[in-house]
Amino acid sequence: MKTKYLGIDFGSKRVGVAISDDGGEMAFPHSVVPNDEKLLETIEKIIKDEKIGQIVMGESKNYEGEPNKIMKEIEGFKKVLEEANLKVFFEPEFLTSHQAQQFQGKNEMHDASAAAIILQSFLDHKSHMV
Repeated sequence: MKTKYLGIDFGSKRVGVAISDDGGEMAFPHSVVPNDEKLLETIEKIIKDEKIGQIVMGESKNYEGEPNKIMKEIEGFKKVLEEANLKVFFEPEFLTSHQAQQFQGKNEMHDASAAAIILQSFLDHKSHMV
């Protein structure tokens, strides 16, 4: 059975969201939402509306491969999603925001594009494991 995925590029102010196609093969930027007290509610609505089966979050590390300061918040949000019975995976997100800016310039959707890069990386790795 094919699964539809949600990609998340978690930031302290904004969260980029991407969604895969129904077959779980291609990632597309979806939206950028504020990282505020309504974040979980917003993500849950997207999951319900888009019939998401699994979630992929960017794993944030520095140049030495150690967790960035935002990683604690990312792990906390992952735990909250898992407590809501959602399957959540990590995918390395090294320089994805920079990559997204290179593709399209810095604009209001670059966080969503970074989420799509993270999600596409996961989908590509997953397809080689099957």
